Amino acid sequence: MNPYFVRNLFGIQGLDIRWYAVIICIGICAGLVTAFFLAKRRGYNSDMPIDLLLACIPLAIVCARIYYVAFEWDSYKDNLASVFAIWEGGIAIYGAVIGSVIGAFVFSRYSKIPFGDILDIGGPGLIIGQAIGRWGNFVNQEAFGNLITNESLQWFPYGVYIEELGEWHQATFFYESMWNLLVFAVLLWYFKRAKRRGNVFVLYLVLYGVGRAFIEGLRTDSLWLIPGVVRISQALSIVLVLVGTAYLCIMHKKPQKQSVPYEGKYSLAYAEEKKRKKKEGTAGGRMPADGEGSEK
Repeated sequence: MNPYFVRNLFGIQGLDIRWYAVIICIGICAGLVTAFFLAKRRGYNSDMPIDLLLACIPLAIVCARIYYVAFEWDSYKDNLASVFAIWEGGIAIYGAVIGSVIGAFVFSRYSKIPFGDILDIGGPGLIIGQAIGRWGNFVNQEAFGNLITNESLQWFPYGVYIEELGEWHQATFFYESMWNLLVFAVLLWYFKRAKRRGNVFVLYLVLYGVGRAFIEGLRTDSLWLIPGVVRISQALSIVLVLVGTAYLCIMHKKPQKQSVPYEGKYSLAYAEEKKRKKKEGTAGGRMPADGEGSEK
């Protein structure tokens, strides 16, 4: 498959749009639509997910790059300018998640919306975006697994043919995409059943970590923590699973505190009141000036 969606946009040589970028944008849109739905369930209007996204995306990109460069420092230390050459590849999803959490915290402080609510609304949107985004790896022929030599297993979706190598490899991008869709379904089910703010996002970390810890062990191109033993994303996933599971167990046993309802500009009530006033102003026309239209 041609990895380019558009070549030489507007006739400018080298200004290309790759299918990977298109797929990532589709994933972001799917995540935003999911956030619209969940925000309404928690009493927030549609402006909240949009502003949250604008706060998180820049930090997600920066942190995804920092995460990758930090663990591949030997490849960048002799040419520091290459650290900023993000168009040459080299970002990591866990770095993006870290950046998104930072962005969510900053947005929470600014908007006065409970941090847990923001995380819970963003978590399912994040995982559906990851599920769709993994198909960019299919187009780029990357993020694949071990070599498949048994011809009876050389079929998709168990395996994927890598043209550059002329070999069949395990389709780990597909495995993770399907796992993420399953996690997405579980999170939607759990959203209205979670007893505490933030629990949905913690469950996202646990379930995604379970799948990532296993699938990462099949890949051949991810970053090693201890060469030949454990990969960085595997180790982090295992930590998230253990810590997240312990947190959910502890929070489940603690008595639930009554939360104070949010009444700021991102609340549904605020938006409805704003619409009502605008409608009344339109229906009433121009307000009369002092003395105008009154009896003398």
